Amino acid sequence: QDMTESVNICSSNFKYMYWTMKQQLTHHTVNGCNVRPGDLLASGTISGPNPDSFGSMLELSWRGSKSIDVGGGKTRTFLKDGDEVIITGYCQGKGYRVGFGLCKGTILPALNH
Repeated sequence: QDMTESVNICSSNFKYMYWTMKQQLTHHTVNGCNVRPGDLLASGTISGPNPDSFGSMLELSWRGSKSIDVGGGKTRTFLKDGDEVIITGYCQGKGYRVGFGLCKGTILPALNH
């Protein structure tokens, strides 16, 4: 909120995954899960062994006990209402790079019922 530039909080790498996507798909199907064209499979949080490769704010802030510098003299332990989150991702190999662009959202306050 009230920031003019985005700040990279963390970066990770799929090489830290224990299971490949092929293995995850196989696990689903051999255990009776029906998988159809168009189904979305996701890996979940990808975290490496060091703080610069942690994949979530919960890990980065050590469950809220350590502040994270988000630039502009501001820190966070958890996301706040009004914070904007941008996620990007890509894979690359020899001669190609494929990404999905920006996935952007704003944290909204909880509803009062």
